[in-house]
Amino acid sequence: MALHLLKGKNAELFARRHLEQQGMRLVEANYHCKMGEIDLIMRDRDMLVFVEVRYRRSAAFGSATESITPGKQHKLLAAARQYLQQYRASIPCRFDVVGITGQNGMNNIEWIRDAFQSDEVY
Repeated sequence: MALHLLKGKNAELFARRHLEQQGMRLVEANYHCKMGEIDLIMRDRDMLVFVEVRYRRSAAFGSATESITPGKQHKLLAAARQYLQQYRASIPCRFDVVGITGQNGMNNIEWIRDAFQSDEVY
């Protein structure tokens, strides 16, 4: 596996463990569909949470969370709609972002709950 992919997988695992420590439960990791990919799908009590994980070695060119463009948000929303249709899920949901910055030991984690919304998905 390429080094950048390995770092991405490590960041996703780090984010997942962090969210589980906060009481969330993993539903699915790396959900793929023709609309895109969702890194983590978690359960937070009675809510389904679609999580985008972003990793940056350094914040010199902006934080990891700042790297989520409107285009990426659109793809996440479309993938979430597909997931909900595929599993016929009728549950409140939200979109969280976990940004991780730092080379060794994943030094800094920023968790943004309810990072963006769309009435289309709910």
